[in-house]
Amino acid sequence: MTTAVRRLTGWGRTAPTVATVMPGDDVAGIAKAVRDPGRRGVIARGLGRSYGDAAQNAGGLVVDMTALDRVHVLDVDAGTVTVDSGVSLDSLLRQVVPHGLWVPVLPGTRQVTVGGAIAADIHGGNHHTKGSFCNHVLSLDLLTADGEVRTLTPTGLDAELFWATAGGMGLTGIVLRATIRLERVETCYFLADIERAHDFDELLEKLQANDDQYTYSKTWFDSVSTGSNMGRGALIRGNFARLDDLPPRLRKDPLRFSAPTVGTIPEVFPNGMLNRLTARAFNEFYYRITRPQMGAIQNLTAFYHILDVAQDWNRVYGPRGFLQYQFVVPFGQEEILRRTMDAISTSGQMSCLNVLKRFGAGNDGPISFPMPGWTLAVDMPIRPGLGRLCDELDELVMAAGGRLYLAKDSRLPADRFARMYPRLEEWKKVRDAVDPERTFVSDQARRLGI
Repeated sequence: MTTAVRRLTGWGRTAPTVATVMPGDDVAGIAKAVRDPGRRGVIARGLGRSYGDAAQNAGGLVVDMTALDRVHVLDVDAGTVTVDSGVSLDSLLRQVVPHGLWVPVLPGTRQVTVGGAIAADIHGGNHHTKGSFCNHVLSLDLLTADGEVRTLTPTGLDAELFWATAGGMGLTGIVLRATIRLERVETCYFLADIERAHDFDELLEKLQANDDQYTYSKTWFDSVSTGSNMGRGALIRGNFARLDDLPPRLRKDPLRFSAPTVGTIPEVFPNGMLNRLTARAFNEFYYRITRPQMGAIQNLTAFYHILDVAQDWNRVYGPRGFLQYQFVVPFGQEEILRRTMDAISTSGQMSCLNVLKRFGAGNDGPISFPMPGWTLAVDMPIRPGLGRLCDELDELVMAAGGRLYLAKDSRLPADRFARMYPRLEEWKKVRDAVDPERTFVSDQARRLGI
């Protein structure tokens, strides 16, 4: 089996490390590598969309799972699909949508593998109505440290291991295959309501007032402006369009999956391209072009995956990369959101890609990220002073009983991680039972002390 030494980063392009990368196109070969991983252990990697160092293993082995990408069984009548873990959500959608089926939970990009979706227990704009990805996983095949494959279900004898794997960042084993419950749809279009909010208080008020009437909900907000404009934003919310909602030209082929791209962003942007001036201009431009409308018919790209239009959009931040800071705090902690907004807007740091959403109930995963409350995410370029700001934000989040999302994390210290995840010891007990020698390890795991 061909291996190669490669320099790896996450989507944020920070903290590069070098590892031996092995293609995971053969289950027997993966099992052999797991039985003899070397002194630095092994971690699986999908499409590299974790923002930090979760799919890196400095000096060790990384298994590239993207070659394990077959759809094995699509049961249209039952509304389920069994797939290899290297199948991307984009590929899965293209195969199930013509049958009137839909992947029930999608993050902000379709370029995520099923294995990565399970490892991070991804969430989307419909968490308040559908929960996170692993809520819809009926079973999964997990290659454990002994080289054996276990079939896990959320309520079976190995339920504890199933839920430790859900959001466990690949540290309980390598997911090889999964069976997923799909959602039935009449069309692959959305009926969208788009509103403006003039400041952060109005944004929160509108979300609290009627968010539950929408299956999908997300907001963009301005994190650069201060004063009366601080936190002004746009609410983009909607439900699946029914056949009767579509204009005649779309009714002819309501399940035609269209997700065009305009190409790849070139590697030409210098560090510092995003600064206070350009960020302020972008925020002003985006706010002004957001045209309020009710009942707009939009495809998936326009409504939900606008960033997938351009491949490698992370290059816009320059070679130093960027950090996404995403946290959740319980309902009732709205003041923490305002203090976070104030800290960011007065810090000298800047962000253009800012999202605020409401989460519904969490699941049984001990270190799965979502819990009932508010989740806020900002993308900030790497520049002096960013670490100090993140440290300040950490303290606010911890004081509110909140936590950071491991799939976006690239710098959280071990002691703060332990404080943010009160069920961590429960997760460690399950992980230690199945992998006492720490066969599965990543740069992130070493940093977090797990």
